[in-house]
Amino acid sequence: MTDTGCLRVGHQAPDFTATAVVDQEFKEISLSQYRGKYVVLFFYPLDFTFVCPTEITAFSDRYADFSSKNCEILGVSVDSKYSHLAWIQTPRNQGGIGDINYPLVADLNKEIGNAFNILDEEGKALRGLYLIDPDGVIVHATINNLPVGRNVDETLRLLQAFQYVQSNPDEVCPANWTPGAATMLEDPQGSKEYFSAIG
Repeated sequence: MTDTGCLRVGHQAPDFTATAVVDQEFKEISLSQYRGKYVVLFFYPLDFTFVCPTEITAFSDRYADFSSKNCEILGVSVDSKYSHLAWIQTPRNQGGIGDINYPLVADLNKEIGNAFNILDEEGKALRGLYLIDPDGVIVHATINNLPVGRNVDETLRLLQAFQYVQSNPDEVCPANWTPGAATMLEDPQGSKEYFSAIG
């Protein structure tokens, strides 16, 4: 099983350059080209499987919610660029994903998966998701085993929380925080004021 360690939270995300399918074309992209933006980088096991298309299309359907917040999305699997293209060119109602709004990165040589230490014993990626800040630092990481998909709403909530504390460095977001909810000051008095207010 993959040894996830600290999942590299607080560390620079490993840079990579690889071929992706973007608008049904093959393009070379690198993680570093997204500096200055947040990035949701998620790994999934394989094309033409079952849980994976539900995640990929869910992120695509909500792409505008992320892009409007200066955040790009990248999906990665160990499939080839040709497999990605074939899957995109297959309609959703026939087991494909149809056109999607962000790049699907081909990691056929498994260099990206190894760099993120996310591959299982068979060489497939676990369901790893990394939220990377505009400086290229991983601020959130989560890994699901293969049978359970991820929650797009929760990913968006986390993005908004990290953006809030970046803009308000004296404040922290408590459990279940959502935009507009109360935050707290990161000191003993500030936390007392928070707990008194929610009493």
